[in-house]
Amino acid sequence: MDIKPLRYLVCIAETASFTKAAQQLGVAQPAVSMAIKKLEQELGLTLIHRADRHVCLTDEGNKLYQHAKRIVQATDEAILEMSELNGLTQGEVRVGIPSMLGSYYFPPILMAFRNRYPSITLKVIEGGTWQLQKMLEKGELDLSVIVAETLPASLQAEHLLEEEMRVVVAKDHPFSQLNKVTPAAFFNEELVMFKEGFFHRRIVDKLAEKAGLKPNIGFETNLIPLIKSITKQGFGISTMLSMVIEDDDQLITRSFDPPIWLDLNIAWRKDGYLSKANQAFLDFVCQQGKSVS
Repeated sequence: MDIKPLRYLVCIAETASFTKAAQQLGVAQPAVSMAIKKLEQELGLTLIHRADRHVCLTDEGNKLYQHAKRIVQATDEAILEMSELNGLTQGEVRVGIPSMLGSYYFPPILMAFRNRYPSITLKVIEGGTWQLQKMLEKGELDLSVIVAETLPASLQAEHLLEEEMRVVVAKDHPFSQLNKVTPAAFFNEELVMFKEGFFHRRIVDKLAEKAGLKPNIGFETNLIPLIKSITKQGFGISTMLSMVIEDDDQLITRSFDPPIWLDLNIAWRKDGYLSKANQAFLDFVCQQGKSVS
């Protein structure tokens, strides 16, 4: 069986459109339609429902899609591995980084890596750790930073760094007089939180559940400067990693009681091929983590 129709099927399933799939694949739409029709004829099955411009897979199409994803991914990895036998001359790294680390920890590391490996292209995707983990599992990312406690059996990881999650308040907030903040005291305040799917939000939600308390969330945003501004003006309190708060932010931080430490790892798929470019990035990032730990 020619793999090209399978690649087309995967793209159609993920875009729910022949037109979008053709654009993403860089081929003419009639070519995609004809390839899928030929595949259906070869198999003697209808793979796609076509009605009122709405495209979705049949039950048979969905079963083939699950196999096709693995076949296409394995084929791409095999081609990449063969192309690398002559050494690391070029490559691409698709890495997922949580927004907070992407803004405050990784920029100098990414620049240093590019300086050492100028022929390697870096594609950085920022998002919540849960979203990035799912993208990694589906093969949409090569590497991703995740919180260690969320590591599923399908992923392998290396320790990156350990960082404390601290309570962040304005300088004139009553918590400024405390050394530590209990969960009960924290959840008695109006909170400025990241949206669901971000590791900070997940940790706070789990902390609230464990304490039997309901978070009083006044603001939800993934914009770190906005969180800082709202907190500085006294409209709520928040949580952030220690590295994020700078001297000119006019904010102070306090540890939770007991302290909350996050074990941050960089992960990849166990059954996936880690290219030389990805291995070089992994080694470089882990070495940087050791130098600051």
